[in-house]
Amino acid sequence: MKTEKNRIWNYNDEIDGESGGEGVVRKILAYTDELMVVENHFGKDAVGALHHHPHTQITYVVSGQFEFTIDGEKKIVNPGDSMLKKDGIEHGCVCLKEGILLDIFSPMREDFIDKEAKSL
Repeated sequence: MKTEKNRIWNYNDEIDGESGGEGVVRKILAYTDELMVVENHFGKDAVGALHHHPHTQITYVVSGQFEFTIDGEKKIVNPGDSMLKKDGIEHGCVCLKEGILLDIFSPMREDFIDKEAKSL
């Protein structure tokens, strides 16, 4: 199933994943107009290409190991680490060990929802 805006109960095993790029599966877990939580499953060597967007984003490393570039600075991050990416800041990552990233966006990523609607 696809997650619906403002749904209170969202069970991970019932949410369909979608491609977030080669080697990346994205699951939109819950969202309102103001906030969105997204789980990203990365295979080893998968790349989150450098990009920027008009949303503030916090990323929490659930598992694996990643090399992140944020505003031109590169660092290795591990489970339990988190990164803040203010709106407009260029960022991206390379997965060094298969893992999961949890992203929180404010406001929600309408482009993720529009992409879902177009794929139905």
